[in-house]
Amino acid sequence: MTGTSDFLIVGGGIAGTGAAAWLAPDAAVTVLETEDALGRHATGRSAAIFIRNYGNRTLRALNAASEPVLETPTGISDESLLSPRGELLIATEEELDAFNTYLQGAEGMETLSADEAVALFPLLRKDRIAAAAIERDARDIDVDRLLQGCARLARRSGARFVTEAPAERISRISGAWRVETPKGVFEAPVLINAAGAWADRVAALAGAGTVGLVPMRRSAAIVPPPQGVDVSGWPLVASASESWYAKPDAGKLMVSPADEDPVEPHDAWADDMVLAEGLHRFEQAVTMPVTRVERNWAGLRSFVADRTPVVGFSPDADGFFWLAGQGGYGVQTAPALSRLAADLCLSRVSELAPEVIQALSPARLA
Repeated sequence: MTGTSDFLIVGGGIAGTGAAAWLAPDAAVTVLETEDALGRHATGRSAAIFIRNYGNRTLRALNAASEPVLETPTGISDESLLSPRGELLIATEEELDAFNTYLQGAEGMETLSADEAVALFPLLRKDRIAAAAIERDARDIDVDRLLQGCARLARRSGARFVTEAPAERISRISGAWRVETPKGVFEAPVLINAAGAWADRVAALAGAGTVGLVPMRRSAAIVPPPQGVDVSGWPLVASASESWYAKPDAGKLMVSPADEDPVEPHDAWADDMVLAEGLHRFEQAVTMPVTRVERNWAGLRSFVADRTPVVGFSPDADGFFWLAGQGGYGVQTAPALSRLAADLCLSRVSELAPEVIQALSPARLA
């Protein structure tokens, strides 16, 4: 198989697939995915929740820009990709500084008493709660419907997806990027690096400057709630210091130690000790013991030094475009970042503020 396109995207997670959906109506696009299906790694292991106040100032701007698309996903889905959940933030006395920092500049956060917090998440220990607040408009995201909808939208406009096609060699020849894979050779004048945890490796393979991307493991486990307790209407609850969080999931609780351990890019799995320590922190905050873990997994959240995504053309490699470093915000910011990537690649004016675009530029890391 061979092919020439206007844009060649390496990576078939929500970043690469979303970029294809926004580019394909106006250009020829090919997406190369290493695995046998799209969204195998970070996208498919997301906590799947939209929290408007999650992240730094730049990320909050991206959250706000993505929300209308997730609410009304024209061309992606016939109905909203969001459903009610809420995010409850709680703090012990030792976490009050982190709690107050989070609330600075936050929109739509309502402070609660300990009694009110326990009423929302009845397993919490009231004596451990020094402060609480809720973002009632935090909502679950249907990640699979978002990913598959973007893929369908891209395919309807002629985009081609090639799975089991890891980039083995990348070169720049006569103004075009040439990517050699087990499925064939593909060329395009613009190469979009949406390879997630592997993005720095793709850059190195292409001879472009890297951005100091650090993949970090995030683990999670499914635990059963107490017998006869219906948790489906409860909010996600998180500690203000991000030492654990818990979220209702299909009648059970997904509990994460909120770990961020630097690792090499790989098909991640949970570390038993890290998971056990996180579950212990959860147990200290609630009235239920964790007696059984039904299953566990891990994914990779990849950050650069300032924990802000990297989106834009490389300053040192012609036609090499970065769409990486989304950290733990990749799914909820995907609509805004995908549209921005398409706008920059097609020289269109973006709806995002210039200062947000500048904050995302890879030039800041050169």
